[in-house]
Amino acid sequence: MRTAGGIIALVAGIFGVIAAIVTLFVGGVAGAFEAEGAGTIVGLGWGGVFFSFLTVVLGAVAIGVNRKVPGILLIVSAIAGAILGGTFVAVFMALALIGGILAILGARKPSDSAAPKAE
Repeated sequence: MRTAGGIIALVAGIFGVIAAIVTLFVGGVAGAFEAEGAGTIVGLGWGGVFFSFLTVVLGAVAIGVNRKVPGILLIVSAIAGAILGGTFVAVFMALALIGGILAILGARKPSDSAAPKAE
């Protein structure tokens, strides 16, 4: 489940980056037409870019490391990205949240991996 959680987080992060770029584009177009609140949309786009990239990195780490810390950080990143990334990015951060939960559930305790196996 740890590997599945990492892969889900990677996919969610990649789609989150695309969603954040679309948010930046919409904010830029709104700014060009001097629409009210365009600066807020651009700020949400940059928040989405940051947390989506962080989700990609943490998803890759969750695949390779057999600990709970990357999964916990992935959940925190998904929640922060959903809040600070805008609505479009929040859809993919919900998927990253599921990936973080799977990464935590699939991680073993350090003592479990060092214990001798009974045959």
